[in-house]
Amino acid sequence: MKKFIPAATFCALFVIGCGGADKPAEESAVDTATETIVEEAVVEETAPGAEAAHDLVSGKAVYEANCQSCHGAGIMGAPKTGDNDAWSARIEQGMETLISKSITGYTGEKFMMPAKGGNPDLSDAEVGDAVAYMVSESSAE
Repeated sequence: MKKFIPAATFCALFVIGCGGADKPAEESAVDTATETIVEEAVVEETAPGAEAAHDLVSGKAVYEANCQSCHGAGIMGAPKTGDNDAWSARIEQGMETLISKSITGYTGEKFMMPAKGGNPDLSDAEVGDAVAYMVSESSAE
């Protein structure tokens, strides 16, 4: 019984902290083409062509609504967004691998990534955009 309580607490925190947010609303009219161009320029500087097929503005919205709770604080061993050292080996695996593991989930020795960050309502494209956003924010320049 003593092992059940911490496990139940962990599960409850996981459900509350990761993926409990709704899908982000469509981008408002306030977002301009200029902002999109700036975001695309950042992608080209950090990893030429790697994230070019992804919408970083949408990715940022998905990240903030669904991924930031774990990747902002490093919960469950999640690499913190912006931590170049934590992301470098992951980035070397390639975007396709990162996105695949994020969609299907992944468990390592010291960390775990639930499928779609624990939010099954996210589309594969939304997950890919969020991964591309985190990579663009975490790539060494």
